[in-house]
Amino acid sequence: MADVAAKARKILVAVDESEESTYALSWCIENIFTGGNTNDALILLYSIPPRAVYSSLDGTGEKDSPEGYLFSSDILATMERYSNDVAQCVMEKAKRLCKDLDGVKVETIVERGDARDVICQAAERLHVDMLVMGSHGYGVIKRAFLGSVSNHCAQNVKCPVLIVKKPKTNGSSK
Repeated sequence: MADVAAKARKILVAVDESEESTYALSWCIENIFTGGNTNDALILLYSIPPRAVYSSLDGTGEKDSPEGYLFSSDILATMERYSNDVAQCVMEKAKRLCKDLDGVKVETIVERGDARDVICQAAERLHVDMLVMGSHGYGVIKRAFLGSVSNHCAQNVKCPVLIVKKPKTNGSSK
């Protein structure tokens, strides 16, 4: 029985700039990748939020502008660069956390779109064995207004979903 090789696993971890996401990735590394299975793959996924669109219908833009947006192309390019810089920083931080994983293939994916949709679609497209993500731990009211990415994914992804909650510290009043 010892000769049977462990099945290669594909674990998708959704990362963002939050402490909860960093904690979920750290927890995943410490608790899921402990067997030393050299066939495992860890896929880090970051979703660049979609840009808000401001149309000329609100009276602030040029009526005859071909873009119909409130912002000039320079401002839109600056916003695009900023989004890409944030994505790069998040991925670099996540890869640093993974540097000690021996034999585990670490991949990074950055996609643009609503995080709920991007995560669910990636999990389906990549045929992952598990999705790991953090939870902000919002209460009922905040969740009703802001929505819950982790709850949406848990309801819509076909693979097992592990939602890791960061332990609350005594000094925080979240």
